[in-house]
Amino acid sequence: MKKTLLATLLSTLAVGALADINVGVTLSATGPAASLGIPEKNTIDLLPKSIAGQKVNYIVLDDASDTTTAVKNTRKLISEYKVDLIIGSTTTPNSLAMVDVAAEGETPMIAMAASARIVEPMDEKRRWVFKTPQNDAQMSTAIVEHMTNNNIKTVAYIGFSDAYGEGWWNEFSKLAEVRKIKLVGNERFNRTDTTVTGQILKILSAKPDAVLIGGAGTPAALPQKSLKEKGFKGTIYQTHGVANNDFLRVCGKDCEGTVLPTGPVLVAGQLPADNPVKKSAVEYQSKYEAVHGKGSINAFGGYAWDAGQLLANAAPAALKKAQPGSREFRLALRDALEGTKNVAGAHGVYNMSATDHLGLDQRARVMVTVQEGAWRLAR
Repeated sequence: MKKTLLATLLSTLAVGALADINVGVTLSATGPAASLGIPEKNTIDLLPKSIAGQKVNYIVLDDASDTTTAVKNTRKLISEYKVDLIIGSTTTPNSLAMVDVAAEGETPMIAMAASARIVEPMDEKRRWVFKTPQNDAQMSTAIVEHMTNNNIKTVAYIGFSDAYGEGWWNEFSKLAEVRKIKLVGNERFNRTDTTVTGQILKILSAKPDAVLIGGAGTPAALPQKSLKEKGFKGTIYQTHGVANNDFLRVCGKDCEGTVLPTGPVLVAGQLPADNPVKKSAVEYQSKYEAVHGKGSINAFGGYAWDAGQLLANAAPAALKKAQPGSREFRLALRDALEGTKNVAGAHGVYNMSATDHLGLDQRARVMVTVQEGAWRLAR
């Protein structure tokens, strides 16, 4: 009798362990993208530990801003840890490289990188992939509108020599042409470069009214500092890839006057009371700053926070169809993510569909400027 009771108890415990929802995370906590990956890693600690009565475990690996490592981490999380969901990675090149692995393992993935190519065009592989950062096209539109409203006629571009930089050039150049903004320069640099003097001298020789820097994290400060050192007096635009305090620290006084689009979370306290994103953005800000100090909030941690909100919304529906740890649960979770409706995150309101695995609209962007070393909502 005792043996039977013990066997039943052990069986119950085993089933309980299998019922945990396991989430694999790969992000860039070291390397060139560390200023983006560290706040994402910090935010994982704030994500739901229990959803619909099921415990949620997060297995976090560092890909060191390296594409090959990101792929290895993804394979490890799927094959060894049997995760139900992948969150990551931090950068566009890493996330793009992970798509094939996630699809092969039939495991839904929520990327924290910006390029639309991560989820577009929709196909059999990308049907497993979702993302939380705003598309380049959404943010490019905001920049072009700002340029037009401020009578900017000529613009030069300098961006990363990878998928991020190329994606931004493709989106921005198309919109600029439509709005009759003349492009007078198109340069590239590597995330690990220590000088961009040659590229900046070419840009300055074209005498543009403004320069758009298509970079992310602290490496994006390099061309900005070089432009300032060489006496550029025009407007400098950055992408939402620099929306963190480490960029402000590295760029220093050379950041003053910078203009960029970003998610509402960066200026959560400055949003009007009726903004539909404010409540969720302020909640995240409060929880993050309670741990990491006042003023530590940034846009990149917000992408991880929103991944957690999407999971919390989708998991209850998936749990009604299957147990975590099974292919059926992963498929049900994928379906539930695709059916996301009116989920307010720190960056916007998500409404997804079979053809849209981002689901953000104009509520997911605001224009900000750098004033006295701080982010200020552009009125």
